[in-house]
Amino acid sequence: MTDNDFQRISDLAGRYTGIVLGIQKRDMVYGRIARRVRKLNLASFTHYLDFLETNPDQELSNFINVITTNLTSFFRENHHFEYLHKTVLKEVVRKNSESKRIRIWSAGCSTGMEPYSIAMTLLKYGGFSGWDVKLLATDLDSEVLDKARAGVYSSSEVDGLEESTIKNYFQRGSDGKEVKIKDKVGQFVHFKRLNLLESWPMSGPFDFIFCRNVVIYFDKPTQKVLFERYAEMLVVGGYLFIGHSENLHGISDRFENIGNTIYRKIR
Repeated sequence: MTDNDFQRISDLAGRYTGIVLGIQKRDMVYGRIARRVRKLNLASFTHYLDFLETNPDQELSNFINVITTNLTSFFRENHHFEYLHKTVLKEVVRKNSESKRIRIWSAGCSTGMEPYSIAMTLLKYGGFSGWDVKLLATDLDSEVLDKARAGVYSSSEVDGLEESTIKNYFQRGSDGKEVKIKDKVGQFVHFKRLNLLESWPMSGPFDFIFCRNVVIYFDKPTQKVLFERYAEMLVVGGYLFIGHSENLHGISDRFENIGNTIYRKIR
């Protein structure tokens, strides 16, 4: 992969996904695009990029799928789920006691581990029988959404969870190699494909939003636009959970910093 190839890939990624691919992503990009080069039996990265630009209907979705990063795990950054359980849900239940309605968004949900972790936290908190609870889970990558909808994971992907959590929320396969999300967890979650840089069909408002390790791929002007849109989608007092390497300093003044990359909308 030449310097020019990487620049073309970076330009295409920025144009179609809004993701900024810095030079530190070069090895990752090489590994992922190389799989497409081999699959299509092309001679080089340059040939692949020529093919992509002349056949976008055929290849663009594959390009987006391999570029978008899908690093995830159940209860990743567990302090967020602890705060959700101990503080946020208590507030939401009190504020919404009359409407009995809760709306949640997991933006950049990848293979579903984040929204399912949120759903498990809801079940652990309990008391939502008779409530209208909907958890929207969106991602740009159609392939990971297929995996998320299926709710089937390898046993190694739940190795770090307590046995009681696995027993309560997963069904083990007969061969012991896989687990499947139980229906009582999946009932809350609705998966949809969404490009965050395009129009959003949902109206909200949401009580809390998880958007973690997503905006790190966008430049600062795009981050400002996104966080403004998130603020518009949240109720006043609603919470925004972002990734461990992200912050809103100098990006948005519509949230207060609670700590541990948890923010609350103030206006």
